[in-house]
Amino acid sequence: MDARLLACVFAITVLTACSKGSPDTTSTDAGAAPKSGARLRIAVVPKGTTHEFWKSVHAGAVKASRELDVDIVWKGPLREDDLKGQIDVVSSFVAQGVSGIVLAPLNGTALRAPVRAAAQAKIPVVVFDSDLAGDEHVSFVATDNHGAGKLAGEHLAKAIGGKGNVLMLRYQEGSASTQGRERGFLDAVRAMPDITLASENQYGGATTETAFDKSESLLLAHKAAEGTIAGVFTPNESTTFGMLQALRKTGAADKVKFVGFDASEKLLGALREGDVEALVVQNPFHMGYVAVKTMAAHLRGEPVEKRIDTGARVVTKQDLDDPAVQEIVRPDLARWLGE
Repeated sequence: MDARLLACVFAITVLTACSKGSPDTTSTDAGAAPKSGARLRIAVVPKGTTHEFWKSVHAGAVKASRELDVDIVWKGPLREDDLKGQIDVVSSFVAQGVSGIVLAPLNGTALRAPVRAAAQAKIPVVVFDSDLAGDEHVSFVATDNHGAGKLAGEHLAKAIGGKGNVLMLRYQEGSASTQGRERGFLDAVRAMPDITLASENQYGGATTETAFDKSESLLLAHKAAEGTIAGVFTPNESTTFGMLQALRKTGAADKVKFVGFDASEKLLGALREGDVEALVVQNPFHMGYVAVKTMAAHLRGEPVEKRIDTGARVVTKQDLDDPAVQEIVRPDLARWLGE
């Protein structure tokens, strides 16, 4: 009897030990940071992949990855209104167990849940371009959007002599970056007693096509071609190009001082031609570069800043040939993306 009991206790002890296994071989934590010497794999998720802005971000991210000898995976929704698509991309990267995620959230609150899921899986997230509610992300790399919008408002106010009717076409609800620019612009022009905001509550939507439709309706409703509107502001690339097309189509381009946001070849051409008064430009190449560098530093145990401002400036026709401006608005995409 005692012998059988002893044998049973021994067997249970062996089985228990086997079931626990070795932590290094049978227990995996998909979100754990790689062991020292392991190659980092960083996912970079933009808001969209069609605008020139995101191509510049991509190029900057590639530059950082080559300098730091890390791998990046670039993937995002095609359109900037595909919120579900972006959430699915982030969730997929969490499931894959990437080393870290660099994310430009389409919505300041809707992406909080997948970012929280990443944090719970011990996959750190650096947010860039547009802010995110909560504190689950390790750093925020972006333009000071409120300050950049204020720059636009101050320049437009000066261009129209500090008086007249002004239109602002918003981008889309939930976009923290453009909301900051819109608030900054409004703060600047509201400080001018002789400027009247003729419209400030219309949204252009995520594409150039929707922005053009809304812009044309606004300009026609306010009879801009008859000289009733002194100035117009738009807060991102798609709204700026949509408004430019509408100004040209309605015959108002030579009557309105137009300040837009972001740069593309067509917008820079319009700036040189005089249909655009000024563009407030960010540095998307630098933003992508800094965001990836910040993530790599965090993964390697280095301290990182909670908020990093990547800068913005006003560009006029007179500035276009400045080498420093050219470096921002025309980065060498072919070198980094093969385009």
